[in-house]
Amino acid sequence: MHTNNNKVQVLIVEDEIIVAQDIRDRLTDMNYEVIATAPSVDKAVAVIETHPTIDIIMIDIILKGDRDGIALARIINERFQIPFIFLTSHADSSLVERAKEVNPYAYILKPFNDRQVNIAIELALMNFSNKTPGKDVFTSEKESQKKAEVLQIKDSLFLKKNHHFERVPLKEILFIQADNNYCTIYTKSKKFLYAVVLKKIESQLPPANFIRTHRSYVVNINLVTGFEGNLLFMDEHKIPVSKSQKELVFKLFKTI
Repeated sequence: MHTNNNKVQVLIVEDEIIVAQDIRDRLTDMNYEVIATAPSVDKAVAVIETHPTIDIIMIDIILKGDRDGIALARIINERFQIPFIFLTSHADSSLVERAKEVNPYAYILKPFNDRQVNIAIELALMNFSNKTPGKDVFTSEKESQKKAEVLQIKDSLFLKKNHHFERVPLKEILFIQADNNYCTIYTKSKKFLYAVVLKKIESQLPPANFIRTHRSYVVNINLVTGFEGNLLFMDEHKIPVSKSQKELVFKLFKTI
């Protein structure tokens, strides 16, 4: 199956075919990519093992068979470290207590609408990025109301665009250019425009690989191909280096 490298990739674990298709349609309309739907724990694990690019998993707690969604969540925590969202039409206290034990990153009570799905995905990605699973996900939506515009998860940036997130692998980023309250991320093959200030993106970048060269530019130092005067070369791009950053920046490239 061909996947779009910049779409957040989702696995749906749901044994009701109509519900699974409804979730798939909603996510597709929101510009997420559904890798697969799986009706059981065994089939879900098989999908995860063959698709290492899955970013988030939506799991119905009640599944047919010997093992339920909570059992799958335990496997995910032990083996895969992927954020997951619980789906259920049952909100009884005993089920909630069992679900809390596996530290879900978000929770949706059926029936749900698009807004609830959006909030749950945003909350799950934010909690996973902040390493805070299970934080009041059954009792409060306050965390989800925060502006989670830029998140670093594993080897990628997740950037909010309109009402969905896009994934941009860190290793593909050449540089980020600011223009007032907007930033353009230049990769090896594309560019992405986001309504977010440079400082927010910079705070999520690993400082060992990215450096501010100018008030309007942050560059991936691993992809600099040369320099001349007060300019860095990145493919066909020329990136300015300000006087205040000159000493800090150019000492990194003395061997070039």
